[in-house]
Amino acid sequence: MTYANESDAQKTNSDSQLELNSSVEVPPAWWTPDAEPEEPQQEAPTNAVTPAPPLEPPPLEQVSIMLDWFLSPKHAGLIVAQQRGLFTAQGMKVELQTPADPSVGLKLLAADEIDFALSRQPSLHLYVHDGAPIVRIATLIETPLSAVVVAGEIEDPIKDKLARMRYGYTSREGLDLFIPYLIPKALTQAGNVAPPVNLHFDIRRAFAEEQVDAVIDAPFHSLPEQLANEGINTQVIRHSALDIPRYDGLILLANRDGTARRAKTWSHIVRAIEDAHYWILENPDAAWELLISAEPVLDNPINAANWQDLLRRIALSPGAVDNRRYQAFEQFLLQQGLSDELLPVSRLAIDPHTL
Repeated sequence: MTYANESDAQKTNSDSQLELNSSVEVPPAWWTPDAEPEEPQQEAPTNAVTPAPPLEPPPLEQVSIMLDWFLSPKHAGLIVAQQRGLFTAQGMKVELQTPADPSVGLKLLAADEIDFALSRQPSLHLYVHDGAPIVRIATLIETPLSAVVVAGEIEDPIKDKLARMRYGYTSREGLDLFIPYLIPKALTQAGNVAPPVNLHFDIRRAFAEEQVDAVIDAPFHSLPEQLANEGINTQVIRHSALDIPRYDGLILLANRDGTARRAKTWSHIVRAIEDAHYWILENPDAAWELLISAEPVLDNPINAANWQDLLRRIALSPGAVDNRRYQAFEQFLLQQGLSDELLPVSRLAIDPHTL
């Protein structure tokens, strides 16, 4: 049917029906997408990108500790701290020095020529009363390691026998404190007593050559057995048996003039020693093996036999101060006429962890 408004072309198109196999021509503009501009290709970098070098650890602080005597097992805490890297962990490189004479260390420390020195509590009291600017910052051994060692045996009354002996000494407290304590002034003034002999490090020869009858401050762990091997019998008389107050047997000292600028260093040193002491007590056999491996000169039957006894004496809280002990020794000095006043404990000993 054709309507009046239809053209012939329209009629013809309407008569042509699309089928599945019909070809359809689509104008190119309908399906061709807009061409996107090509991105310029990036050139590969000519220089390789490398990560920044790792930061170097801060340099270790160099410090020196002068021993009180030649190296021995009583210095185990220092040796273990050095060998196990405990000082390094605290940012320090520690050099252990042996003095040419037992009295040298405190003199060099007072002159600020070394960083630290080892000594004993009685020496500390005497030097501080003389005005030396030194202070105890740690205790390594909590009990005396020195005693009166006498050739042969003596019977009671012991003090009367000791008063007339020929003495040798190795320390200032031996000369200025312990010998005057045992020998009455009347005997000394009358000239009935031989003058004391400074033995330095040569105690064994003094006994072998009969230069002395006794040594007032001898190391009782090692000397009696050493002399026994040479056929010399001895008797050990502990200082506490002579009514001398107990005292710290091995302490670490610093120059107190450096308190403000070196408090952190002091604390780090003491922390490393404390860590070493705990490891030693928890691993006594391994500690002994480490000790003699690092210092073969210490490997002998006498040191090995005394190792367990020494372990019982090391301080587990090296920085802590026994105020009563230091006060008691001040009282002792005053009673013996060796001081004119009682010094406060804070002038003698401090805990560096509290600074």
